[in-house]
Amino acid sequence: MTLELVQPSYVAEDRFRLLIDSITDYAIYMLNLDGEIISWNAGARRFKGYDEQEILGQHFSRFYTDEDRAAGKPGLALACAAQQGRFESEGWRVRKDGSQFWCHVIIDPVRTPDGSVIGFAKVTRDLTQQRQAQEALRQSQEQFRLLVLGVTDYAIYMLDPDGIITNWNAGAERIKGYRPDEVIGRHFSMFFEEAARNAGEPQRSLATALAEGRFENRAWRVRKDGTRFFANIVIDAIRDDSGTLLGFAKITRDITESVETQRALDEAREALFQSQKMEALGQLTGGIAHDFNNLLMVILSSLEIVRRRLPPDPRITPLLNNAVQGAQRGASLTRRMLAFARRQQLVLEAVDLGVMVRGMADLLQSSLGSRIQIETRFPLFVRPVRADGNQLELAVLNLAVNARDAMPDGGVLVIEARECQLTEPREGVAAGNYVCLSLTDTGEGMDPLTLARATEPFFTTKGVGKGTGLGLSMVDGVAAQVGGKLVVRSARPGGTTAELWLPVDEGAPVTAPVASASSQVSTAKGLSVLLVDDDPLILVSAEAMLEDLGCRVHTAASGEQALALLEQGSDGFDLLITDHMMPHMSGPQLAARALTLCPGLQVLIVSGFGEVDSAATAFARLAKPFDQQSLARALAGLQLV
Repeated sequence: MTLELVQPSYVAEDRFRLLIDSITDYAIYMLNLDGEIISWNAGARRFKGYDEQEILGQHFSRFYTDEDRAAGKPGLALACAAQQGRFESEGWRVRKDGSQFWCHVIIDPVRTPDGSVIGFAKVTRDLTQQRQAQEALRQSQEQFRLLVLGVTDYAIYMLDPDGIITNWNAGAERIKGYRPDEVIGRHFSMFFEEAARNAGEPQRSLATALAEGRFENRAWRVRKDGTRFFANIVIDAIRDDSGTLLGFAKITRDITESVETQRALDEAREALFQSQKMEALGQLTGGIAHDFNNLLMVILSSLEIVRRRLPPDPRITPLLNNAVQGAQRGASLTRRMLAFARRQQLVLEAVDLGVMVRGMADLLQSSLGSRIQIETRFPLFVRPVRADGNQLELAVLNLAVNARDAMPDGGVLVIEARECQLTEPREGVAAGNYVCLSLTDTGEGMDPLTLARATEPFFTTKGVGKGTGLGLSMVDGVAAQVGGKLVVRSARPGGTTAELWLPVDEGAPVTAPVASASSQVSTAKGLSVLLVDDDPLILVSAEAMLEDLGCRVHTAASGEQALALLEQGSDGFDLLITDHMMPHMSGPQLAARALTLCPGLQVLIVSGFGEVDSAATAFARLAKPFDQQSLARALAGLQLV
C-alpha cells in the first residue's frame, strides 16, 4: 500500500501570494467589482508609494490624473476588461507624492468557474525611463528633421534604393527651384543634363555609392527654370543595423559663385603674370634694341658715306647696296622690338591714310606677290589721323605680310578705312573719334586659341625661320602708343580681319612737304656743330655725315667735355647735337647748361628711346638709327641762323 502526501491547497495559495508579494518591477494587485483595491504587492508599494494599510479599500482611480478621472477613464477601463476579457493601455499615473510616471497597464477580469466576474487583476509596469528615452529620441529626431528641413545653403534629400526622391528640404527648393510636391516620387535623374542622363551618370553615381559607401563629384546640374549651376554632390548609402540598404542620402551644394570667383582669381593671377612677363621682356628687348640701334647707325652711316664717296664700280656698288639693305632690315627689326617695348620714339603728325596707302601700293604688291589681289576701299574723304607715319607704314606692311602668309594659294586682301565715333568704350577702344583702317584676307583664319595669343610677343604659327612673332605685337604697340587699338577678328574657315583704330587728328595741320635734298644741304652748309656722344663709333660716323653735309664739327665724348669746349668759345657754335642717354650727365641736362653759356644755341637731342623726361620735350629730337637724309631733314627743321 502506497501512501501519497497531498499538499494542502492553503500551502499553494501561500506560495503564490509570496511570489506575487516578492515582485518589485510590477505593481500587481486585485480590485473588486467596484474598483476598490483588495490586495497590494511590493512592486506596487515601490513605484506608487503607498503602504498596504493606506491603500486597501481605496478606489484605484486615485492613481489617475485629474483629467483622466474627469473623462471617466477608470470606469471605461473596467468595463472594457469585463466586456472584452482584457484592457491594455499606456498613460500617465500619479504617485502618492503627486509626481507622475508613465506606465503600461493590463487589467484582466477575475471570473468564477461559471464565468461570473467577481473582480479584476491589475498589472502596472513603470515605463517612465523608457518613455523619457523614447521622448528624447523623438525630440532628437524632430530637431534633426527640422535642422535638415531648415538648411537653405545645401540641398539635402533622401532617395530610395531605386533613386526615387522621398523627401525634400528648403535648401533643395531654393537651389533647384522645385517644391516638395513637384519632386517627391520622381527619379533624381531629372536634375541631370540630357547628355549626362543619356550617358548613364545617375545610375553610375548610385552604383558607386552602393559599392564604396560614398560618391562625390563636381558637375553641372539643371534648375527648374532650365538654368545650369555648378554643383558639389555627395551621395551616401544608408543601411540598417543588419546591412540592408534603406536608400541614399544626397547632399548638393551650389558652388557656381565660388568656382567663378576662383576662375576670376586665376585669370587675374595669369594676367598679372603675363603683365610681369611682358614688362620683363619689354625691359630686355628695349635695352637690346637701343644698343643695337647704335651699332646699326654706325653701319648705315658708314656705308652711305663710303657709297657716296667711292666712284661707281659694278663689282663694289652692288655689295655696298646689299650691305645697306641688310642694315636697313636690322633697323626695321629694332623698330619692331622698340615698339613692342613701347620705347620707339614717335614723331606724331597728321597722316592721310589714303595718301599713305596709295604711296605704298607698289611696295605692298611686290611684297605680297602676284597671287594676292589687293583691293582698296576708301571713302572720298577721310580725316587725317594722329600717328607716326613711318611706324604706321611699317604696321600696315606687317599686317599685309601676315595676310599673305595666311593665303599660301593666293587670295584677296581688302584694305579699307572708315570714320567712327565711339560714344562709349568698345572692344578695348576708348570713346572718341577714330579712323578704322582694316585689312581683311580670304585666308585660313585662326582658331580661338590661336586668336587669343595672336598679339603675344614671339608667338607665331609659322615654321622655323619664317617669323619672329613680333609682327602683331609691334602693330599693337604702335597703335597703343598713339592712343589707338589693334583689334583682330578671325574664324576658321572665314579669314582674318585686322583693324587699326587710330585717333583722328583734331585740327593739327598736315605735315609740310619735306624740303629737297639740295635745300637741306644748303641749310646745313657752314654750320658749326658740337657733336656729343659717349659711343666713339657713333661720333666717327655722325661726324662724317655732318661734314659731308658741309658742317664744321667738334666732337665730345661726354657732357663735361662739351661744356669745356663751350666755355672756351674757340668756335662760335650754331648747333648742339647730343645723345639723350649718357653717363653722369644726360643730353637734356647738358642742353640746359649749354644754353646758359650760349643762349642762342640750337639743340637737337638724338635718342633711340621714346621715353624722355619733361626737360627733353623742349628740344628737337631725332630717332636712332638715322641716315644722312634724316639728319639733313632734322637740320632743315631747326631755326638756324
